[in-house]
Amino acid sequence: MRLHLNLLVLMAVLCGGKAVAQDWYQVNGPSGGPAAVIGSAAAGCLTGGVALPQGGEGYQVLRPSRNRFWGHPDTIRFVRNLAQAAQAGGISPFLVGDMAQPRGGPMAFGHGSHQNGLDVDIWFHLPKNPLRRDEIEAPVPISMVQGTGTNSQTWTADHIRLLELAARAPGVDRIFVNPAIKQSLCRGLPPDKREWLAKLRPWWGHDEHFHVRLACPADSPLCEVQRAVPDGDGCGAEVESWLAKPTLPAPPSKPHRQTRALPAACGTVLE
Repeated sequence: MRLHLNLLVLMAVLCGGKAVAQDWYQVNGPSGGPAAVIGSAAAGCLTGGVALPQGGEGYQVLRPSRNRFWGHPDTIRFVRNLAQAAQAGGISPFLVGDMAQPRGGPMAFGHGSHQNGLDVDIWFHLPKNPLRRDEIEAPVPISMVQGTGTNSQTWTADHIRLLELAARAPGVDRIFVNPAIKQSLCRGLPPDKREWLAKLRPWWGHDEHFHVRLACPADSPLCEVQRAVPDGDGCGAEVESWLAKPTLPAPPSKPHRQTRALPAACGTVLE
């Protein structure tokens, strides 16, 4: 069996990861044992995964049929604490997009990351009323960006407050946002009140949601620590260099090809 699993990992590298991605996609539940993160967001897996309750207070889980509402307990705790803090601040319940599969691993479509249970997408759309079941399964994204700036028709102070709450939350390593959103925050906040912007990393797309990535938990020695974010708040030359690129729309996406081999321990997790 172990030889078979090792062959699957090798096939993933040689054949673009399709076979191994399908194997992880077909697993319906978490592995046993204590929770632990293995590997990185782009080449990893998860043991003892926990499901984010779909009926939680202050949020709704989008597209539950995808079965991507799993994560390390730290990730679940982050979402629930953020929802409580947002509600206490008068912010409408937010929408939770993709997290990880029950045992993490490569996804058959949609992401190259989200593999080790530390990633979560949170949509900027803040509906005043709970979404209906059909809306949950087929949500309509709303862009916060217009040109090289934020869209005054969709971008609000609540979005800024929600981002700040997320960036200041314990354990958050970084948050990916569209460069235009970061530039807007750099211009709108005085230098002495924008230290939290260091966690906001510009990246293509990310105009209708922000992508939170947590740091490696203490219980996960096999978790691959990501390179630290640069010093400073990231305003100025760094974010301006991004605005010279076509950040919206994002470059055409291609089917994910898993070019990095998963850690050997992930073979046991899949088994």
